Amino acid sequence: MQTLITFLIIFSIIVVFHEFGHFYFARRAGILVREFALGMGPKLFAKQGKDGTTYTIRMLPLGGYVRLAGLNEEDNVRPGMEVGLTFNENNQVSIINTSEKAEPNEMPAQVDEVDLAREMSMRVYQPGHDEPKVFSVAKDCRIIEEDGTNVMVAPIESRYESASVGNKILTNIAGPVNNFILSIIFFALFAFLVPSIPSNSSTIGTVIEDSPAQAAGLQDGDHVIAINDETVDSWVDLQQFIAASAGEELNFQIERGDEVLDIPVQVNTVTNEAGESIGQIGVSVAVKNGFIDRIAYGFTETWRVITSILGVLGGMITNGFDINQFGGPVAMAQMTNEVVDYGFVVIVSFLAMLSANIGLLNLLPIPALDGGKILLNLIEAVRGKPLDQEKEGIITLIGVGIMFVFMIAVTWNDIMRAFF
Repeated sequence: MQTLITFLIIFSIIVVFHEFGHFYFARRAGILVREFALGMGPKLFAKQGKDGTTYTIRMLPLGGYVRLAGLNEEDNVRPGMEVGLTFNENNQVSIINTSEKAEPNEMPAQVDEVDLAREMSMRVYQPGHDEPKVFSVAKDCRIIEEDGTNVMVAPIESRYESASVGNKILTNIAGPVNNFILSIIFFALFAFLVPSIPSNSSTIGTVIEDSPAQAAGLQDGDHVIAINDETVDSWVDLQQFIAASAGEELNFQIERGDEVLDIPVQVNTVTNEAGESIGQIGVSVAVKNGFIDRIAYGFTETWRVITSILGVLGGMITNGFDINQFGGPVAMAQMTNEVVDYGFVVIVSFLAMLSANIGLLNLLPIPALDGGKILLNLIEAVRGKPLDQEKEGIITLIGVGIMFVFMIAVTWNDIMRAFF
């Protein structure tokens, strides 16, 4: 239960922060945000704000979403529907009720034709009348949806398709960018919660007693600049070089004060948890404790996660697709179960890492993901006009199908790895 609650909290924070990015920039661009939902599924609570957005809490605590008028989201008022209409003092439709719960003084009607974007009108049949009648729809008209949620109609000027290309791109990219910001914040928080943070420089922090490094003459504070004449730029480079050189002798070129020294080091062979033989010389990373260092850690660690993912994706282009490089809800739940045992500090770091992952994956140019929408925005910028909405809808539907199949495959692979 503790793992489940932690998983839901982590996932919800990441998704809601992501969706808030879309919400904020859509509002700035004049796009109507019909709904900002916390959770998924049946509605538990709803309140419509003065800005026209309906804020809802839904039953399943699995993240959240925003509904942008015109972005693959249409009015749930269609020909043939039985609705209830309420009118304002100008005899314009002010409420369209599609739910089963009748509003006071509403007029029952059957929709014949409706245009709630450009014409702002609807033609309906009234009880006892053989001929339809056309009514003007107010621009501040509310639609009561089948589950009772109130949303605003969206005249064409407040819809996604009417925004400039620049504002569309800002709206779509804001979600992933918010994930990166969240990652930076939580990695920085992690840095303040631990006694010190590792430096990613190739400077040796501590040389372990009776280790190959001590036997060779390496000292605390030595800065490794090259190994076997290959430049070493970071601690990760140093680790990878040593790990791949089990049983070999390596020539370390180091800076010690004003001197540059060449020191040969014999690498030990050890077996890791996966049963693989790797190299080890007995040194630990240097650490930092300064205030600025801890703030900077949020940025550097987020960038490290991003570049690591890009490295994996790049490797798939050259070496072929490997589904084992991906993890779905089952893998996330497993990882959450592991980090819960280590306490709050590790959970903070895990949330930061996961947020950066989700932010970058959302930028992939796949229809239905934010990156796919940005790609369509760029195509619109080149063409000078957007794609036909029907074609864009088909492209998005294909993207949703691809993602659905991919998620099923990833989840099945997670289950097989976990239980078989």
